[in-house]
Amino acid sequence: MPNVYISLCFIIFLYFSSENFMRVNSQSQGDWCIANPVTDNDRLLQNIDFACSIIDCRIIMEGGSCYDPNTPLNHASVAMNLYYQAQGRHYWNCNFDGSGLITVVDPSYGCCKYQYRK
Repeated sequence: MPNVYISLCFIIFLYFSSENFMRVNSQSQGDWCIANPVTDNDRLLQNIDFACSIIDCRIIMEGGSCYDPNTPLNHASVAMNLYYQAQGRHYWNCNFDGSGLITVVDPSYGCCKYQYRK
């Protein structure tokens, strides 16, 4: 009976701990950080301010290749990804207080190419 109890506790531990630390093992060519679409605009603007205080965000400024669409969600996704890539692509560099998501699908569109560093 003690072995069953230990096994059950271990399974429960894995279940709860894997929620925050599980990564998708994919055959994709990269991973990018984007803003969670349900994040409120105030949080997105804070993410932009934080990321752009550390990395160059001219790409999301007027005239930049990722300026359009001119929305907090779009600009935050680009800025958060630039920060994530510059910091070495560690999952914790895409946390942004729970408002960041790591995707294995390239979010680039039109002239806006999301940076990816190997």
